[in-house]
Amino acid sequence: MAVLLQLHLPFRFRNTSKNFTHVITARASSSSVSSNQSLSTPKSSDFGRLVSKLKSNSLNFALSGTLALAVALSGVAFAEAKVGVNKPELLPKEFTTVIDVAGFLSDGQENRLAKEIDSIEKDTGFKLRVLAQNYPDTPGLAIKDFWQVDDRTIVFVADPTFGNILNFNVGESVDLDIPRSFWSRLAGKYGNMFYWKEKGEDASVEAAVMAISSCLREPVGANNCAEVK
Repeated sequence: MAVLLQLHLPFRFRNTSKNFTHVITARASSSSVSSNQSLSTPKSSDFGRLVSKLKSNSLNFALSGTLALAVALSGVAFAEAKVGVNKPELLPKEFTTVIDVAGFLSDGQENRLAKEIDSIEKDTGFKLRVLAQNYPDTPGLAIKDFWQVDDRTIVFVADPTFGNILNFNVGESVDLDIPRSFWSRLAGKYGNMFYWKEKGEDASVEAAVMAISSCLREPVGANNCAEVK
């Protein structure tokens, strides 16, 4: 099984309310490594401690350079952090759950997504936040305070810079209810380059938001979010 490597992370934060240092954007310096390629393996004791630490954190994916690591059956991907981007001047003057600095969405699309996000929060208690960008044109770390990101927040970054346009940072409470495989399947279905180049970045964003909405509304159980709708 592949170990994903998406390195050089210029914007990093952890999505807990106390210490926010996970990754939202990244500059990829290496491509994904397939399972038939050789990789250096950490010492077993170090690897065990690392995996244990990673499991205690909220979900991380290296789908298109957005998140710092991906836990796969065969191992763990590693990433090199860089200084984070912080451009509060790119934030809107008034609060909104959808920030489109890339211009992917029309006003009507932004309004529809904002209404759906409000409905999700009222019905489930989870907070979905959408940022559309083209790195390095991003508000970066400034979104943490703007959105008051906590362990019930899903930060969805739409950025086509690294191939797959769908990138997610998931709070710990969300991670308890939503299978980790859901996010990778969602990115694989609606975030791949063939999809968004054919249908448009806006179509990928809208499809992903509706799939997340459907997933969050399913009863928690062994088979919840088994399908990306």
